[in-house]
Amino acid sequence: MTYGQQGTATPPGAPAGAVATVPPQAPPPGPRGGPGGSGAEPPRRTAWAEGVDRLRAAATTEPGRLRIIGAVLAVLVIAFGAVTAWETADRSAAADDVLHSSQPLSADAADIYRSLADANTAASSGFLAGGQETAASRTTYEADIRVAADKLVTAAANSEPGSTSQKSVTKLNKMLPEYKGLVERARANNRQGYPLGGAYLRYANSKMQVMLAEAERLYTVENQRLRSDYDDATPYPWIAIGAGVLAIGGLGWAQLRNYRRTNRVLNHGLAAATAATTVVVLWLVVGHTVARAGLNESYDHGVRSLNTLNDARIASLKARGNENLTLVARGAETKEVGKDNTVVDVYDYDFERQMKDLTVKLAAAAELADDRAGVKPVEAATGNMKVWKERHKEARAQDTLGNYQGALDKIIGSRADEPTGECFEGVDTNLEAALKHERAEFERAAGDGRSAMNGLVVGAAVLAGLAAGGALLGIGRRLSEYR
Repeated sequence: MTYGQQGTATPPGAPAGAVATVPPQAPPPGPRGGPGGSGAEPPRRTAWAEGVDRLRAAATTEPGRLRIIGAVLAVLVIAFGAVTAWETADRSAAADDVLHSSQPLSADAADIYRSLADANTAASSGFLAGGQETAASRTTYEADIRVAADKLVTAAANSEPGSTSQKSVTKLNKMLPEYKGLVERARANNRQGYPLGGAYLRYANSKMQVMLAEAERLYTVENQRLRSDYDDATPYPWIAIGAGVLAIGGLGWAQLRNYRRTNRVLNHGLAAATAATTVVVLWLVVGHTVARAGLNESYDHGVRSLNTLNDARIASLKARGNENLTLVARGAETKEVGKDNTVVDVYDYDFERQMKDLTVKLAAAAELADDRAGVKPVEAATGNMKVWKERHKEARAQDTLGNYQGALDKIIGSRADEPTGECFEGVDTNLEAALKHERAEFERAAGDGRSAMNGLVVGAAVLAGLAAGGALLGIGRRLSEYR
């Protein structure tokens, strides 16, 4: 049995002639780029682009603007605190190095030079005394050698591998026992009356001149390190100051904006943030100004005076050593000088040069001394130097006349002979007193400069954190009004 198609029947109630229709359907999607498709899919948006759009949308509303302002203010204040802590920590560390590292090492290098030169002087004085070498002369020589060896150990421990300082220390450590051996041979031959002793002593002196050149190089390098630490410690922290001014400007603008929109004079959170930031900026500027003044004073009235006094002491030691060697050599060492090729004794010629240098250094030290306690020993040393020059002329006159014993008495004789050694000891003793005073002045001024930055690193970090919290709290108070 078959049935006819039912789908074309008109629904009941529909007007005659109406035909049921199917709603239009969208065609199935064709392949990409095919005739059934509409082209490539729209590109996917990045998280950055979506974030920018959200930020732009938020900026169109007052709450959104406030959130952005709060975030920017917090970042400015935190960045200011971080930069302040960073720059202050660097300068504080450099100031600490000046006080406890580089200056003491520079002083040790000067002591190495002085000890070596003094040991050479004591050795030549003992040689001139022959079999009557005094216990004091021998003790001085041994003490100087011991001090030089101890200071070299300290210098070696604080020098970087491969540096100029390390190379100089290595050479000095190698040459010091060689020098001691030559001095002992000179003593042994001199006590037996052998002329070979003088040759050994002159050879030892030649080796000592090489050692002194290395010690001077070490002293120069350590002084350069000290100057570098000063250069790191004294510049103003301009980046931190600029960041602080920017942070204060941002906080001031936010408060002005708040006043114009709400007619409220004070926002406690923003006011507290501004106050904390201002305190850090003032602390930074004032503290560093005081530190800079103290460090500059320690350099001008401490380091410069110490360097000049060390140079003067070294010149006096060299002069004394050459004065002794003039009698040890007995004219065996000569050279030609000047345009007319005048023949002069090598050691006496060097003595005159060192005395001229001593005169210049003592005058400079007197000008650098800023109080009576510093000037007095320098004036005393200058007076001793003048007497030394006069007595040396008398000794040279006796030596020129062939009176070797008379010249020897004028150099290392008893007090009744008015020897030059008495004047040299006066110069050296007074210079040591002046060095002690200037070293105390340096430590006081550098210590004051270093202490001016105490607590600034931690204080800046804490106050910056409080300022950031205050800024967020102030902005949050305004946001709460929109809820």
